[in-house]
Amino acid sequence: MIHITLPDGSRRQYAKGTTAMEIAQSISEGLARNVLAAEVNGEVWDASRPIEADSSVRLLTWNDKEGKSTFWHSSAHLMAEALEALYPGTKFGIGPAIETGFYYDVDFGDREFSSDDFKQIEDKMIELARAKTEYVRKPVSKAEAEAYFTEKGDEYKLDLIKDLSDGSITFYTQGNFTDLCRGPHIPNTGFIKAVKLTNVAGAYWRGDESRKQLTRIYGVTFPKAGELADYLHMIEEAKKRDHRKLGRELELFAFSEKVGLGLPLWLPKGARLRQKLIDFMQRAQLKAGYEPVVTPHIGHKNLYVTSGHYEKYGADSFQPIHTPQEGEEFLLKPMNCPHHCEIYKTKPRSYKDLPIRYAEFGTVYRYEQSGELHGLTRVRGFTQDDAHLFCRPDQVKDEFKKVIDLVLYVFGALGFDDYIAQISLRDPENRAKYIGTDENWDRAERDIIEAAEEKGLKTVVEYGEAAFYGPKLDFMVKDALGRKWQLGTIQVDYNLPERFELEYTGSDNVKHRPVMIHRAPFGSLERFVAVLIEHCAGQFPLWLAPEQFIILPVSEKYEEYAKKLLESLNNSDIRGLVDLRDEKVGRKIRDAELKKIPYMLIVGEKEAENGTVSVRKHGQGDLGTMSVNEFSEQLIKEITV
Repeated sequence: MIHITLPDGSRRQYAKGTTAMEIAQSISEGLARNVLAAEVNGEVWDASRPIEADSSVRLLTWNDKEGKSTFWHSSAHLMAEALEALYPGTKFGIGPAIETGFYYDVDFGDREFSSDDFKQIEDKMIELARAKTEYVRKPVSKAEAEAYFTEKGDEYKLDLIKDLSDGSITFYTQGNFTDLCRGPHIPNTGFIKAVKLTNVAGAYWRGDESRKQLTRIYGVTFPKAGELADYLHMIEEAKKRDHRKLGRELELFAFSEKVGLGLPLWLPKGARLRQKLIDFMQRAQLKAGYEPVVTPHIGHKNLYVTSGHYEKYGADSFQPIHTPQEGEEFLLKPMNCPHHCEIYKTKPRSYKDLPIRYAEFGTVYRYEQSGELHGLTRVRGFTQDDAHLFCRPDQVKDEFKKVIDLVLYVFGALGFDDYIAQISLRDPENRAKYIGTDENWDRAERDIIEAAEEKGLKTVVEYGEAAFYGPKLDFMVKDALGRKWQLGTIQVDYNLPERFELEYTGSDNVKHRPVMIHRAPFGSLERFVAVLIEHCAGQFPLWLAPEQFIILPVSEKYEEYAKKLLESLNNSDIRGLVDLRDEKVGRKIRDAELKKIPYMLIVGEKEAENGTVSVRKHGQGDLGTMSVNEFSEQLIKEITV
């Protein structure tokens, strides 16, 4: 017999070799009908896999992240079975689950493939799913695996097998399809009730541009047809909110092939919005005791060799600068932290000087493959609201709490009110890969956990997700469509102070290493603006809107009044413009609504005579007539954050 410990702490006794599905059946038939997989001693297994020893078991359903991942991984296999049935000779790369579904990289040979083929594949997947075929796991030797895929003629699987150790290889078979896979999978295909293929793209094998480009097919599946309908509705909403589409329509940013892929051009309205964010953060940082610094866009190669970034990320991530002097090696700056370490070293430091907080809106450059670029969310040049704090070990907890306050202030001002803080700690089973003493790590991890608790944050702890140089706290934000984004990060670093030999003189008159904290509430301005656009569908908070009002004269006769009105409001530090086009006022109103300008001020004969404005608000309609001062005071009150 074996003992099974369930999440509620209860212990049950079962025969050796019992499966998670049998455990579920012993609890409730209703539960068993919904079990997709199981977490056994922290590892996700097939629900049908025998458990041979005392274990902790968590039954996974569609409501669990790991359950969804297993469901979508199994769906990738189902799609591969459908593709093989419809297009014999298709070869397969990898087919993982992703955050919202799955994909499979496939080689169709000479056959042309497009989204026009989706319907046929979806129908075939549903047909195969209805057969309720089991996913069967089978351990195989490396020789067996190589023989199978050699006979099948699938060079991609053979390439994957080369990197695997004998004794660790498993096949999974469902119906007529067998794949190289470590699993896990759902019990059978019958759980899959609804299928939608969503996109097709190109992907180089193993991400190597020198190798063949495969066809990447994306899809999503659900255990209920109604959930697919909800998902498709959300996708339509996401299309309307796509920051690339709204960025063009609202004239915020653009890209130019002549300038270079992944290098955004901020247009006047976008530049105003961007500058308002910078001003907002700078004001908050100055109040919180940060000192502004500015560093160059480039750095000598030795700077990044010293920091360890050059060795860790490889030469491919660093872009060299050609200089007239032979032997000089300068690189485009990929991060700001090494520069800030050098600023710290410009003079001796005492324990009384700490904490020191350096803040910079520093533009950095990192090479991303062209296929991975995506609007503002994945670019090659971006500006970070970067800050680096140098403090004593006993100050880490208080500094974390202050940064948490700053992050929450930012979220509150911008309408991000649904978030969770992820505490990323060491892998307790592999502490050797982390630098720094156990004493420092234990203290830093405890400080982060306590800081989050004292600030009342909703948290989740992820072991093994810490950086090699220290633990961290990441804020995972949900947008208006329920999508998760990582915005805001705080990281402890013992590595760079050691590499740059940073010191301060302690109260004991002995030299000590400071602790370094990296923090960036926005992350990158580009990505933050993209998320903000999609979250608010381009309807920015009034204080941030590039144009807070537009004046719409009903005819040419009232243009002078409109211009004087604009000058008066601009003097009150309110941003707006006048629509002087030769169009009817109804058309001007419609265009202002499309541009999501918060307020429209219609002026005609009555308004010009009385010194008033007729006010409309975006999405709400007519607010009536106001004096210019009334309108100005209302806006100023609403703008104040």
